[in-house]
Amino acid sequence: NPCPKKQVITRDPLPLKLKPIEINLSVIGPYIDYLKEKQGVNNVFVNGTTGESMSLSVEERKLLAEEWCRKAKGKMDQVIVHVGCLSLKDTQELAHHAAQIEADGIAVIAPSFFKPSSADVLRTFLQEVASTAPTLPFYYYHVPSVTGVNVNVRELIEGIEKVIPSFRGVKFSGSDLMDLGQCISYIPPHWSVLYGIDEQLLGALVMGVHGAVGSTYNYVGCHVNKLISAFETGDLVQARTIQFKIQELVSFAIKLGFDVGVNKQLMNELSGLDLGPPRLPVMTCPAARALAIKQKYDNDYFDSRLVTDYFCD
Repeated sequence: NPCPKKQVITRDPLPLKLKPIEINLSVIGPYIDYLKEKQGVNNVFVNGTTGESMSLSVEERKLLAEEWCRKAKGKMDQVIVHVGCLSLKDTQELAHHAAQIEADGIAVIAPSFFKPSSADVLRTFLQEVASTAPTLPFYYYHVPSVTGVNVNVRELIEGIEKVIPSFRGVKFSGSDLMDLGQCISYIPPHWSVLYGIDEQLLGALVMGVHGAVGSTYNYVGCHVNKLISAFETGDLVQARTIQFKIQELVSFAIKLGFDVGVNKQLMNELSGLDLGPPRLPVMTCPAARALAIKQKYDNDYFDSRLVTDYFCD
């Protein structure tokens, strides 16, 4: 199983500083060190939503994926590369490239302009992508709030291994807990369901998810490790306390306007890394907004003394 249970995987380390015709690859090494040493994050999900993948060219996504795989070798346990695009051909090209650079797995989001009309159509699309990288563990990336594709995931994965032998699970970033639960109760032992709504992780752990993929884990990963540890040892009071703190932080940020640009600037402020601005149409975050959220993080919720030595394998 390429995704051991109860792991924190930071959702797509954020896309890096963009120049007129290139991206800044030099910060990836320090980024990996920060995630591993400061946050206890040992797995990454690159070129996803937080990484603004749909705003990047195919070539830029290849460069990013290749550098993440190269720099993470020997440091990170896994690099899962998101390869989904609006175009099937571009998605296949990125999937094939991910196999060439020896990524540990690939994930695919549903196309969101011409949307698949049913689970059968979406399954066929995923099959066409997986066929170009048949040796890589394959995950469906379910995020209906972004794609507008509300295909029932339990229906989608019914018999999917017959047409996609490399299928290994779902990155479930939806709020339908019944669909989530039915997926978990259906899957075989060698699949994983990874949950992608940071502020609802504890509920998903109770449902039985096998891991967590989140944008805020770029800077609260160490606390999420502690949440998972508390849950696994039966300390629900501690687990709830940490989850509620994350919810209060996210709620505060949402009131100010919490989007990819804000999240990226907040990561800049908290990590000390220079990840650059987002790409249009995402707007650069006003400095005052990010600093207000950082102050909330520093003063009210995440005292550094709460950090533990627990890290996910």
